[in-house]
Amino acid sequence: MELAKVVEILEEVAPPELAEDFDEGRIGLILNLENDIKKIAVALDATYCVLKKAAEIKADLLVTHHTLIFHPINKISKPLAECLKLALENEISLYSMHTNYDRAEGGINDVLASRLGLRNIIKAEIGRIGETEPCSPAELASRVSESLKTPVVYAGEKERIKRVMVVGGSGFSTEFLEIARVNRVDAFISSELKHNILRDYGDLCLIDATHYATENPGMEALCSRLLEIPGLEVEFIEQPSGLKAIDKS
Repeated sequence: MELAKVVEILEEVAPPELAEDFDEGRIGLILNLENDIKKIAVALDATYCVLKKAAEIKADLLVTHHTLIFHPINKISKPLAECLKLALENEISLYSMHTNYDRAEGGINDVLASRLGLRNIIKAEIGRIGETEPCSPAELASRVSESLKTPVVYAGEKERIKRVMVVGGSGFSTEFLEIARVNRVDAFISSELKHNILRDYGDLCLIDATHYATENPGMEALCSRLLEIPGLEVEFIEQPSGLKAIDKS
């Protein structure tokens, strides 16, 4: 299949116009080799290890959430050069769907909300708000950890949690937390929780479930959607998150 046709399909999944303005050119094709696409690799990041695996499975295109090149550059570092060398030598085009896929129907945040079993979902800017079975903060944190298969940390004590907001990736910002307050949310799930947020939003249960674990399910789901395209092979590349739980046994 022509690369241009694959790009059309990806833009139907996550229209570029949904992306935040800081996504330069609304991202999309980072490396356009105008090659014929028979096999697509999908991953969260375009790391050296991911590109190496993509080369091993003979992928023609690597689709990621986070782009290899985020800002315009005037020099190329050694790590970036090594990644580009791998892609060029193995004729792997690179495509990134970033904040447009956060917002898109069936994208990062819809998949995250579904994975956590939330019901009666409503959209809230990039994130999603839904309902869960009434529980304590500790119970919800445990559910999140089990559902996403990741260690979590949480803060904030509430007697009962029912209404939950999720934002995949680095979502602990004042902008999103104010949306949570306006919508009378009990718990907020995202990643990269910082001290100032803990200080200013102690009225909420805040659960940090890691950047990787809150976004990776959305990329796995993208794989399933792309597998429906006739004539294309698709393979998901799992990345080690680098986080491990303490064994208390």
